[in-house]
Amino acid sequence: MRQAIEQLYFGYRAFTEQPDRMLEQRGLNRVHHRILYFVGRRPQLTVNTLLATLNVTKQALNAPLRQLIGMDLVEIRTAEHDKRLRLLALTAAGMQLEAQLTGTQIQQVFAAFEGAGPEAVVGWLKVMRSLSKVQSG
Repeated sequence: MRQAIEQLYFGYRAFTEQPDRMLEQRGLNRVHHRILYFVGRRPQLTVNTLLATLNVTKQALNAPLRQLIGMDLVEIRTAEHDKRLRLLALTAAGMQLEAQLTGTQIQQVFAAFEGAGPEAVVGWLKVMRSLSKVQSG
């Protein structure tokens, strides 16, 4: 179990190292990347859905989201069908940055999956879903 915990720690450290450096050059951090990632995955995501996805408070999300909006990486709109809903989307610059950040991680995971083989990938996904208690596709 300790070896598994250590490998999870070291794997995550390697997984985040390159994007963290890219973010740091812009005065951003991992929280900003998470916002960019999930808004990019689901354009027109509501602020409340993002809060639930990240499992953070409004206060914790407010400053980094405002910073991304101020840097013209994320835009916020009011839903036409319900003016109470605030919808988030990446701008063109936000899409480009998110693609760069996540692209490095996709390459890492792809290489690891390719080396481990399909059965290992299925096992890894099962373990990660179990740890996160999130069943997504």
